[in-house]
Amino acid sequence: MTAPPAGTAEIAPGAVHVPGWLSLERQSFLVEQFRAWAAGPVPPTAAKVRGHEMSVRTVCLGWHWQPYRYTREASNVNGRRVLAMPSWLAALGREALTAVGDPDAAAYEPDTALVNYYDATAKMGMHQDKDEVSLAPVVSLSVGDTCRFRFGNTETRTRPYVDLTLASGDLFVFGGPSRLAFHGVTTILPGTAPAGCGLTTGRINVTLRVTGL
Repeated sequence: MTAPPAGTAEIAPGAVHVPGWLSLERQSFLVEQFRAWAAGPVPPTAAKVRGHEMSVRTVCLGWHWQPYRYTREASNVNGRRVLAMPSWLAALGREALTAVGDPDAAAYEPDTALVNYYDATAKMGMHQDKDEVSLAPVVSLSVGDTCRFRFGNTETRTRPYVDLTLASGDLFVFGGPSRLAFHGVTTILPGTAPAGCGLTTGRINVTLRVTGL
């Protein structure tokens, strides 16, 4: 088995952080793709959760997420069908799982991507990714400004949790015993995006999932 990348850290069973996994070239490519995806047919949208609009704007691929379900059409936005999940992005997910030593990496077939844009003031409250039928791992990629990421337990939004720094190019994977762990973003650190990543302000987070639908 190939050794994991330098700096790889297991945060909890099944949850692994790989700093600097994406090269600047690959980060810039993801930003270019995000801009194309954001052009439509469904624009970046701040979903409403229990009547409150999120501060994060999301573009979905493959399946459209809306609280608390997946649909092919963005019925809560403009009724248009979302773009297909790119095969290269699914392959990137398999590459990510291979990097963290997941023995089932070759069989990973993410069929949706939630691509979130955070401006300088955006946050994400503690939540579980549990609208999927499948419990295959979630692959998370960060580009742009650094964030403070809180990764907790599977039972409660409160302690115990770990606060991490996710910088541009970082990979975070959570599956297995940590698949339903609560997690969120507490702070964006403006001005921390590295030159050449494709973003001068804000943060893009690409999360790959298997819906099982």
